[in-house]
Amino acid sequence: MADRELLRIKIDNFRPLGEMVYESLRDAIVNQTLKPGERLMETELAEELGVSRTPVREAIRKLELEGYVVMIPRKGAYVSGLSIRDINEVFEIRGTLEALAAGLSAERATEEEIEEMKQDLEMEAHLWETSDLLKTIEIDIKFHEMIYASARNSRLLTMIKELREQVQRFRTTTLAVPGRMKFALDEHRKILAAIAARDVETAQQAAKEHIDNAENALLEVISYQK
Repeated sequence: MADRELLRIKIDNFRPLGEMVYESLRDAIVNQTLKPGERLMETELAEELGVSRTPVREAIRKLELEGYVVMIPRKGAYVSGLSIRDINEVFEIRGTLEALAAGLSAERATEEEIEEMKQDLEMEAHLWETSDLLKTIEIDIKFHEMIYASARNSRLLTMIKELREQVQRFRTTTLAVPGRMKFALDEHRKILAAIAARDVETAQQAAKEHIDNAENALLEVISYQK
């Protein structure tokens, strides 16, 4: 048995078992419970999740199509690594979308939404002091989602959601870089200050800089691991 523990699937009569297994394995990869390069053994995973091998096999195939898993002939399925190409492509798109969302938020956010974002950053500052990575990630996600919502562009929100899982996988890695949480908090404050000042151009620049810095932090991790 691997040195980890996956949560057993709780049967839900309203959801297909295969979907729940897929989500469980995807989340385990995103959160790095299942780490890049780790072999995925159907029997072992089925035992940990408390299901048969069939939904596990189906989930692994779907994860392969989405790039989370790579199949190696005569060896089996492995959690895929983070390729430089994947990183560049995702962050090119994300940087543009985040900048657009921040600019629109500067135009359209209500005072109540801005106040809620301020409260999120106060919580983020507290969590940074406690070095609680998982809770910091939750607040990080909420802060960005507030920006997306206040942009009031449903098509933009749909496009951002399509990148969500890949971005979440990167976010876990980048925020674990020593000092990155503090820099990310400072960058969030710059974005929010521009939104509160209704400064569209500065909000866009600050958001793009934030994403560029996150990409650089991730590439630094990849370079160190080689």
